Amino acid sequence: MQTEEMIIINEFCIHHNIDPGFIDALKDSGLIAVTRTAEKLYMPESQLPHLEKLVRLHYEMDINLEGIETITYLLSRMTEMQQQIMQLNNRLSVYENV
Repeated sequence: MQTEEMIIINEFCIHHNIDPGFIDALKDSGLIAVTRTAEKLYMPESQLPHLEKLVRLHYEMDINLEGIETITYLLSRMTEMQQQIMQLNNRLSVYENV
């Protein structure tokens, strides 16, 4: 079984010069998954691009946590709708080629 690399949250915060409380707020709102072991917080490396996007939204664009939650929800809905459109187009192309 292959294990996923984990990133220490405190090191991420120091490297990106962000408040660890922001990571806690993201965790509490369910936007990221965090694991606690041996008094340290870790997150899967696969979540790194998502977390960096959330950090940019907050620190560079000055969007609050509620705005980030809304943006994340809307982006996920948009992705779902795009997938549905592709599926419908694929189904429709079967009938158009007849």
